[in-house]
Amino acid sequence: MLESLPYSIFKRADRPYYLVSFKNDITGEYLPAISTKQLTKKAAIRTAIDWLRDGIPQKSGSPIGLKKLSLRTLFKEAELTQDDAVFFIDELKHQGLIRSAVLMGSKQDRDFGQFLEDCWTWDKSEYISEKLRRSHSIHRTYAKSQLLSAKKYWLEPFKGKTLGELSREDLEEFVKSFETMTVSAARKNQILKAGLVPLKWAYKKRLIEDNIGDGLVMFSGEDSKRKILTPELAKALFTKSWIDERARIANMLAMVTGMRAGEIQGLRLQDMGADCIYIRHSWNYQDGLKPPKNNEARTVELPFPSVIAELMELASRNPYGCNMDSFIFWSKAMPTKPMESPLFLSALRDALGKIGLNEAQTSSYTFHSWRHYYTVYMRKKVDEKLLQKQTGHKTLPMLNRYSNHELTEDRKLIQDAQVEIFKELLPSSTIRRFPIGQVKPQEAVGGNV
Repeated sequence: MLESLPYSIFKRADRPYYLVSFKNDITGEYLPAISTKQLTKKAAIRTAIDWLRDGIPQKSGSPIGLKKLSLRTLFKEAELTQDDAVFFIDELKHQGLIRSAVLMGSKQDRDFGQFLEDCWTWDKSEYISEKLRRSHSIHRTYAKSQLLSAKKYWLEPFKGKTLGELSREDLEEFVKSFETMTVSAARKNQILKAGLVPLKWAYKKRLIEDNIGDGLVMFSGEDSKRKILTPELAKALFTKSWIDERARIANMLAMVTGMRAGEIQGLRLQDMGADCIYIRHSWNYQDGLKPPKNNEARTVELPFPSVIAELMELASRNPYGCNMDSFIFWSKAMPTKPMESPLFLSALRDALGKIGLNEAQTSSYTFHSWRHYYTVYMRKKVDEKLLQKQTGHKTLPMLNRYSNHELTEDRKLIQDAQVEIFKELLPSSTIRRFPIGQVKPQEAVGGNV
């Protein structure tokens, strides 16, 4: 009879209280003894029966039944393998008790901060290598900027976290910490992407089980708008003498075409057409000569013979000689690089000062303001799709579904609008006479893009 009881009551000589040892409900072996805090065997039996009915007390947490206690004890004493761990994790997920868990030595068992650094380090990043293999647009300057953002903003809050430990709640708390940051919404979002982009890639590569950043609410709000000159000020600007002739022509070119600074730097003699420019490259300090933004070459209309002539004339003055690979905006320091883009801006602000703007006013204008200037005034004259072909903007998601061929009528619309808007802003005395020799705009070299 006694053998069939699920417990054993006994007392040790050196202890005042009776102990109870329950049988493991799974193996039949006795579990470690527990003190009943009772001085008589009869009272100890009543306590054991109560525990079987109501649950066996635990040092921490609520009392548990014999079956659960047996399972826990068996789990503690078992020699588990990684396959066992995977099984238990899957079962806990199935029962809705956990979202994820990180196995030692697994892909998820990777320091999150180190993962971010590796992701944005150009020479060791699997993410960047994949982007380049697929001919997706990514450049060293962008990667370097995101690496700096990751180090400055992401590493400390998530110090010690593994890739697999990170949760949606962690990210939401991190985003909340940005609410008091005194930078623009666009800057906040850019900083957040330094972590969210690698996490999305990690999910695609099955390094993590969920895309925990998907649908995360980002920051919105109007950023400070770039100031643009009035047409009257723009016209006055190019009647003044500039501290650098190359910078004057670069600013004029940006005004009438909307070209980016890097595209102007990367402009070579072979890119010149009779009444247009073929944008095949851009330039930056980290990458050198590279494909233009979005990896898309385009044709920029330039229906101003005087500006074409100035560009050709500037090319002919290259101190290192002039050939089809020469930069139009050459550097005084070396033949293999164009002039630095900060010179475009410093010369612009100097010229703004000469037309009467004070230092605070001149500092509110950037070289990129010309791109906004061009877009604002051209948008009133031509269809948005045509303007996007000219500027290289990619704000319409469906733009790539249009055909790539360019109609003659489209070119005429762009050119007519440019002439109407900008012809009065180009002073008649802009052409400086220098020997050009045989250098001419290259329609044949330009070709179609």
